[in-house]
Amino acid sequence: MRRTTVLATVALATAAILPATVGAAPKPPATLTLSAAPNPVVAGGNLTLTGKLTDDKLADQKITLLSDPFPFDTFTPAGTAMTNATGDFSLIQRPTVNTRYQARKGGTETAIVTVLVRPKVGLRLSDYTPAAGQRVRFAGRVCPEHDGTNVAIQRRSGGRFKTIRRVTLRDVPNSTCSSYRRVIRVRADSSYRTVIGGHADHARGVSPVRRADVS
Repeated sequence: MRRTTVLATVALATAAILPATVGAAPKPPATLTLSAAPNPVVAGGNLTLTGKLTDDKLADQKITLLSDPFPFDTFTPAGTAMTNATGDFSLIQRPTVNTRYQARKGGTETAIVTVLVRPKVGLRLSDYTPAAGQRVRFAGRVCPEHDGTNVAIQRRSGGRFKTIRRVTLRDVPNSTCSSYRRVIRVRADSSYRTVIGGHADHARGVSPVRRADVS
């Protein structure tokens, strides 16, 4: 009888302890996510950064956005946002060079998101309805400036664009843009564009397509 009493007492004590043990389990750590769109983005265009906080408190939590533009050496504050009732937040940025972003709340931070930035490339023709064989001036600007860099003027042929001229970008006084100009003889109806290759500070940039219809 004594053995039975002892076992019953141990069982009751264990049962009393178990609920307290379960209730003391640590809560899951907070998590934070971040994404960017569009990516790549045209220099100076709107970039939307969105993210989500998962924690015991979701609403009205302050999120700090950090940015690290090329040459990628230091993250500095770039803005703040407040979470909504579901823990979501968003911010708008307008980067001009390739930039890394990260969001933080206290000791919780997101993975680093790298956003590629395309230069804004312009193209205009001096005559969009030239006579066959007429010389036409192709000109435009690239922003931000890339003085001394070559751009490619391309013509669509057989469904693909092929480079027909390369032109060096020149400085535009009192401007943050570079310019180019080249005279090309147009012999038939064609579509054209200008392309600047990617660099450490920017992704590849492409102008709108312009068409010359020979009259």
